[in-house]
Amino acid sequence: MMRSLFSGVSGLRVHQTKMDVIGNNIANINTVAFKASRVTFSEVFQQTTQSATGANVETNRGGTNARQIGLGTTVGSIFCDPTSEGSNQRTDNPYDLKISGDNFFIVNDGAMNYFTKVGAFTTDAAGYLVTQYGYHVMGWQVDPTTGDIKQDIVSELGITTPENMSSPPQATTNTYFTGNIDKTNTDVTGDGLVTSMTIYDKQGYSYTVKYNIKQDPANTGDNSLYSMQVTDILDSRNRSILMPAGGTATAGNVGIYNVALGVGGNQAQPPDTIMVKYNADTGNFVTVSTAANGAAGGATADEAFTLSITTTVTDPTTGVPIDNFEDITIDMSTTTQYAASGKCTITSVRGDLDGIGAGRTSGKMSGVSVGTDGKITATYDNGDTKLLGQISVASFSNAAGLEKLADGLYTTTPNSGEFDGIGKDPTDGGGSVTQGVLEMSNVDLSNEFTEMITTQRGFQANSRIITVSDSMLEELVNLKR
Repeated sequence: MMRSLFSGVSGLRVHQTKMDVIGNNIANINTVAFKASRVTFSEVFQQTTQSATGANVETNRGGTNARQIGLGTTVGSIFCDPTSEGSNQRTDNPYDLKISGDNFFIVNDGAMNYFTKVGAFTTDAAGYLVTQYGYHVMGWQVDPTTGDIKQDIVSELGITTPENMSSPPQATTNTYFTGNIDKTNTDVTGDGLVTSMTIYDKQGYSYTVKYNIKQDPANTGDNSLYSMQVTDILDSRNRSILMPAGGTATAGNVGIYNVALGVGGNQAQPPDTIMVKYNADTGNFVTVSTAANGAAGGATADEAFTLSITTTVTDPTTGVPIDNFEDITIDMSTTTQYAASGKCTITSVRGDLDGIGAGRTSGKMSGVSVGTDGKITATYDNGDTKLLGQISVASFSNAAGLEKLADGLYTTTPNSGEFDGIGKDPTDGGGSVTQGVLEMSNVDLSNEFTEMITTQRGFQANSRIITVSDSMLEELVNLKR
């Protein structure tokens, strides 16, 4: 009789535990990246009132089974699969990240690493990527030598740190001309066609270089030969910085520069005029050359020429020669000489044919993007981009063995497997990182309500066991009156 009472009590206890788990699941239905738990019951050890016997040949009696009475139930397990994904919630916040697959973000409280699926990140006052509770998000840094990600021991990821908030200027080193020169255009056959290009110096200041393109300046009769000469250089305020012919640079006019054009690299004293030659039959570009006498066959020939902007003045404070400009390689290979109704369409483009060496002014950070591989890239308003680091992730041989902590964190246990301190690329094993998205709770409300009903009925049935057992004990007590 007493056994049924205790069995009923054990049933009440385990159903109460299951109701606690269900209540926690439902309470966290809108918690970011929450993982629901489920409870399983197991039978408690049996009390054997009679052991099993085998067949007896001598007495010709068969065997009998054991007689056992169960002693109730207990909680077998409370299982949670932290890798089970919830649905996506779009936020468009660049620091909200969702991680897929069996991977976990790695975060650190300053003493040890923890693991989480909650990707609701932000930046702190120092510019580092942190969780909403101030844990640093960990990852790999950029190798300053190669500019690539160095997969090493994870460390804090700096995003809006002072050194990342701005992009340094870069001097222009490459430009190219494209388009067409029509030999019947009255400008190129007269005083010359004026065209220009924009360049940047080492400090990021912009300048306009004006060119004059003139057909056959030596009057040799070659209508496929053109001269190119720099006529002026204007600063951003439209002031000329080109030294006048016969002028002398002094400490008082340190912004006055000489120009020189050359072919075949950075020549010490290239001529000031470059000759451009086209094929007289096809109109295709042939070469540029340093032909001082106007002939097509100059001393050096190539597809590009070099613009050097120099001054002989030294800084009056440091005594160091002023060198604000890089030598600029100017490619002419994509220009042509076709008939075009007497119009010339030749224009300049900063950078080489692959866009390299265009130069830029200084820039401020305008945005941050996180790729599917976890690489963090900053963009700047001067068109520059910079790789800031890469989010590293952790995975475990038995993720269900992780111990759940507060704030959506997990820590390792002897049954989960260890973290090696380095982690892995988020795309290893088919995973990915999605920017501007958070992972929602994986709680299935319909399933939780169904479990709640069965738990309630189970609790009710076990309470009946106690009630009926109590009634039977009462009858037993009342046998003698």
